[in-house]
Amino acid sequence: MSSPKNYSGAVGVPRSLCNIALSVGGLALFLIIASLFLVSFPLSSSSLHGYLLGVDQYRKPDSIFLNTNQTQIMFLPPDSAQYGQNNNDIKKPSSNSDVPHTSADVSEAITDGTIVMKNVSLSGTPDVTSDTTDGTLVLRDVRTSDARDATKVMELEDAPSSTFNSSGKSDLQNYSDNLVSSDTTPDFGTLPSSQPEAVRMVESRSCDLYTGKWIYDPAGPLYTNNSCPVITQMQNCQGNGRPDKDYENWRWKPEHCDLPRFDARKFLELMRGKTLAFIGDSVARNQMESMLCILWQVEAPKNRGSRRMQRWYFRSTSTSIVRIWSSWLLHKTSEPFTSVPDGVVKVHLDLPDEDFMEYLPTFDVVVLSSGHWFAKQSAYFLNGTIIGGQLWWPKGAGKMQVNNIDAFGISVETCLTAIASHPKFKGLAIVRSYSPDHYEGGAWNTGGSCTGKVKPMPTVVRNGFTDVMHEKQVSGFERAVKKAGTGSKLRLMDITEPFGYRPDGHPGPYRSRDPNKITKRGPNGEPPPQDCLHWCMPGPIDTWNEILLEVIRREFEGK
Repeated sequence: MSSPKNYSGAVGVPRSLCNIALSVGGLALFLIIASLFLVSFPLSSSSLHGYLLGVDQYRKPDSIFLNTNQTQIMFLPPDSAQYGQNNNDIKKPSSNSDVPHTSADVSEAITDGTIVMKNVSLSGTPDVTSDTTDGTLVLRDVRTSDARDATKVMELEDAPSSTFNSSGKSDLQNYSDNLVSSDTTPDFGTLPSSQPEAVRMVESRSCDLYTGKWIYDPAGPLYTNNSCPVITQMQNCQGNGRPDKDYENWRWKPEHCDLPRFDARKFLELMRGKTLAFIGDSVARNQMESMLCILWQVEAPKNRGSRRMQRWYFRSTSTSIVRIWSSWLLHKTSEPFTSVPDGVVKVHLDLPDEDFMEYLPTFDVVVLSSGHWFAKQSAYFLNGTIIGGQLWWPKGAGKMQVNNIDAFGISVETCLTAIASHPKFKGLAIVRSYSPDHYEGGAWNTGGSCTGKVKPMPTVVRNGFTDVMHEKQVSGFERAVKKAGTGSKLRLMDITEPFGYRPDGHPGPYRSRDPNKITKRGPNGEPPPQDCLHWCMPGPIDTWNEILLEVIRREFEGK
């Protein structure tokens, strides 16, 4: 139907304006009501985000930063579908009143699957992952920034999921008796035997570094024989043609804590302006070269050595690495003495070696290595009187008072007592315990062999001589510590037992580059000439320096 001829659209304007006004007014009224509702019942952004996007409740948090003396509550979430609970990765207390201060408070705090970590100061961002299948929270690579404020580290490696019993409490409630207020010093060494060993409290400065096991590490060694220019050729096993390499990839894992991979920059910073001295026999040289190889990967040092002392200087931190040869760590002479032949070394068991004692006040950390030279031909003196010998004793002189094993124990006590009582030495003296050799079927000069060993043994390879030498060394150390009294800076780095597992770590027949060297047993089973005393580089000996770094860290950061 057509419009009337004289129709005008102006008559519809008032009705359109009225509709618009009503719409705007209704929208304004809705917004006012919605605003009042939101003020009364606020929605958190995380709740809205989760509602709209379906956030994964077990996602990995981007980062966790804990400040000094700040408590963080970390949830081990149960199955949210089963229990209808929302989960937050980190819940930060809004005030001091939110932080439990007593064991009862802590007990209450963990009834919902919460573990409370107190007084832990961390640097960097720890790697925190959460198992989406059972809600397990695992913390890895946690580094304390100040050992004085953070002596306790909680290790949640493969922690059990937070399941609930019939009372509605988490299984982690069972650990509440082990969590106490921050005003006390709890013992975190071990868990009750009834609990899984996956969750452990570790005291960072008292964990036993020498009880544990060897684990395979595909990450490989800290350096290669091609990236270090100071490896003695006899210990350059790969350069000498050794065909296997897995011996380089085993790491020592203490039972109740982790031994960190060597951090060369951290070591240099700890030793800023200081000198580390390796003093002793050729095994001391072996360890010193391992240390240099590790540090060489971050900085090439300057050689500032002399005829009497090797010295390498790292300019970035003014750190020096020193080595002084001292086969017995005692005063020795070669001049004729009554019935002792010229070729027999005279070792004075009551006098330290002046060759290193002269420089002692200039050292901040001393690592001592000895023992193997007590198998060499020698005569032992005490107060100027011959009391024993090794591979030598005059006829008609009667019974020896001291054999080579007893002489070793005396030498340790003499050397350490002299160091501890030196009025100008204020540093740390570390005895690296007797390095085990692995000559099977004989001694080094009577057909002993370590040929064919390519991985750690399942049990310690026992050697009667090694065991008794280690026993005498520890006894001498303990006597010296008792003499020095409280506050002494004498430490024992007890590597003997852990390295009893590692006959694979020696050069064996791969002692030179000679392409014609014999590496297999002969037709009658006789072994080729070989070295089962020193250690391949890279190889197990690098772990000595990882332990050494931890010992030094505990001393310096624990002040």
